[in-house]
Amino acid sequence: MLKPRLWCIGAAVFAIAIDVQAGAQIYEPMAANVRAGLVAAITDKHAPRHGYANSADAVAWLTEMSERLDRRIPDFRVRLDFLRTLDYEATRTGIDTQIVLAVIQVESNFRKYAVSGAGARGFMQVMPFWVDHIGRNGDNLFDMRTNLRFGCVILKHYLDMEKGNWTRALARYNGSLGKPGYPDLVFRSLRSNWHYDRQSRSTQSAA
Repeated sequence: MLKPRLWCIGAAVFAIAIDVQAGAQIYEPMAANVRAGLVAAITDKHAPRHGYANSADAVAWLTEMSERLDRRIPDFRVRLDFLRTLDYEATRTGIDTQIVLAVIQVESNFRKYAVSGAGARGFMQVMPFWVDHIGRNGDNLFDMRTNLRFGCVILKHYLDMEKGNWTRALARYNGSLGKPGYPDLVFRSLRSNWHYDRQSRSTQSAA
């Protein structure tokens, strides 16, 4: 009688493999200056509170994204904390928050404790080897902020490697360079679920 109950508890506490399009970033040797740059990017530094012209635009974005996420992250406070953290980490890294939302949907479907068959972890399905190379002892990839920070920094690293080519950067992130399937899924998710016109919101606010 205890075995099924213990299994359920274990499944809730520990991550289990899920049927999502999570791949596995592949470790590629990097120059010392590139590694140093990634280490610096992981550490705390000043960043804007949000990527909007004013607080009203930030609230408008937060409200709309919260509504879009309510079925995937039902707890209101958890959802707001997730969105604020995600926008902060994407903004400080210099990538589009909406694309990161699409990546997370495809990678983990917003499951904090997701684990892929290859061992990638958390919302953004970060491979553990990144902690060894650019992180610190004790970095937990199931921690929300840690996972989002690593994921955004890694995604920006690949985007820089590919000189702004999002298709190739996304394929690198998924470990499927040369195959269009994963980038197409992310772009489809972006168009269908996460597109947001920041400029339009700013114009309306200024009117």
